Parts: sequence; C-alpha cells; structure tokens
Amino acid sequence: MFCIISPYSNPYFNLASEEYLLKSFQEDVFLLYRNIPSIVVGKHQNTLAEINLPFVQEREILVARRISGGGTVFHDQGNLNFAFFTSGKEGDLVNYKRATRPIIEALKEMGLDVRLGKRNELLLDGLKISGTASHVFKKRVLNHGTLLFSSEMENMSEALNTTKERFTDRAVKSVRSKVTNISDHLTTHMDMEMFQERIMGHFLQWNKSAKTYRFSETDIREITALRDSKFSTWEWNFGYSPKYQFSKSISFSTGRIDLHMNVEKGVIRELKIEGDFVSEKDISSLEQMLVGTIHDPETIRMKLSGMNVSDYISGLEREELLSGMF
Repeated sequence: MFCIISPYSNPYFNLASEEYLLKSFQEDVFLLYRNIPSIVVGKHQNTLAEINLPFVQEREILVARRISGGGTVFHDQGNLNFAFFTSGKEGDLVNYKRATRPIIEALKEMGLDVRLGKRNELLLDGLKISGTASHVFKKRVLNHGTLLFSSEMENMSEALNTTKERFTDRAVKSVRSKVTNISDHLTTHMDMEMFQERIMGHFLQWNKSAKTYRFSETDIREITALRDSKFSTWEWNFGYSPKYQFSKSISFSTGRIDLHMNVEKGVIRELKIEGDFVSEKDISSLEQMLVGTIHDPETIRMKLSGMNVSDYISGLEREELLSGMF
C-alpha cells in the first residue's frame, strides 16, 4: 500500500488526484490532503441549491464537485481529508466500518471517543467531525472523508447557508448536522501539522506493508490534465447538476416580480417573469433573450450589459434582476 500526503492545496487538483488514483493505480493507496477554502458538493447534487452564492463570491471560495455521492462539505486548511483506495470483490467494496476503522483508532490514541454514526459520519461526543462517501470503479473503491480539526466554523456556516425552497429538483439534498472541531476536545496542544503526522504515523504502524509515496512527474502531469479538463470546469462543477426549477420573488422601488426558470445541464431552458410592474417593451423579448444562457451570474451579467432592463421592467436595475435569478 502507498501512503501519500498531497503537497497541493488546490481542491481541483486534489479531487482530480482521487479519480486518478482510483482508475490508474493497481495498488491500495491511503491519501491525506488539505484544501484552501472551498465547497465540495456530491456528484448528484444541485450546486446552486447547496451554496450561499453571494458569500462564496465575496470570499472567493472555490466550488468543486467530487466523484462520490453524499452531501456538501466545506474545506479549509483546518480540515484534513482522507481517502482509501482499495481493490476487492464486487458486492464487498463499500464498507464504511472497515474504511473508517484506522481513523477511529488513530483518534482513540489521542484520547478521543469517536464512533461511526447512522449516516456513516464520525461522531465525537455526539457531534459530527467527519462526513464520508464512496465511489466504485470496476473492482476498486474510493472511500473518503473529512476530519474537522480547526476549521473556521463561521465561514462553514455562512458558505452553506442556502435557501433550498427556491429550487425544485430530484438532486440529493445535504443533511445539516451539529459539528465540532477535534482540536477543541484534545487535552494536550496539537497543531494541524502534528495532527496530520499522527494520523499518517498511525496508519503506517497499522498497515505493516504500507510505504510512503510521492507523486511522480507522470502522476502530476496526468492529474493536472484531469484537473484542467474536468474538475476545474464550469460544466462539471455547475453544469453537471440535475435539471431543476428555480423560483424567486423580489420587490423593487416601483413593483414586484416573480421569476420562474427551468434549468437543464446548467442552461436556462425556460424563463417566465410575472408580477406587478410596468413595461415599455414586451417582457417576452427579455425572457427569450436569456433562454439558452447558462445559469451563471457573470454570464448573465454580460448578456444583459448591452441593454436597458428598465425598458422591460420599469424601475428595475440590471443588478436587481440578476439578484432575482439566484
């Protein structure tokens, strides 16, 4: 078994490395990595329904999608991510109890009583410190999870503070749980680097056949290519979302509008604007102009840049209309 500590903190690279290690390696692998502030959604989730878009844009938090299912998680330098890549028999690949056992044992060595919860999360004193997920490829499986050590809880709360009722879809919804940082429960001081070393050190002791491994130049080249072609793209992180309906009402100085959209593969397929407002030009012209546009703030802002929105909805500014679409 290879044991790797990723020297990179870009979520797109690290998520690409998971797919690469799953599909291109034959050996079992244990991987640890940390990311700069980012939100990572599950493969089958509607990204816009899971994030607080204004907060994410203001703080320049990256948004990424992983290849496994499950709910949305917040990553920062205070969160340690672990991933196991193993081979086995079909029907016996996904086993959260087996996959999390070395992590639970490592935490117990630090004096922490950690248990596996009903949703395959790790609980410390009844509070969540880790979410887990898995993905099967042929006869290999990726089991991975988070370890909240010293994450910025306020940023996590704000970044994931969403208004899901605006969205109607069949996407997997995240279940919010009460969380805690591991560092708050330790009786002796430990920083993140020490914590990471303790987790890796325990694993190397636990698995006598394990040896450390560093990404080769070939590995880095292949992972980077996968990052650029898939994991950092809008098509994967937003456009891959299941089709959904979006509705929102906004009030402005001279009236109110209700927006209803059908979005498929990230593209606005239908748009209806109704409400209490006066218009000089036919509102259907504005609706049709935006149909076929990807449901992305900057793209829509550019599409509206050459027109006067108030011609269609008197008293409404472009940015007010844009805010109503997210």
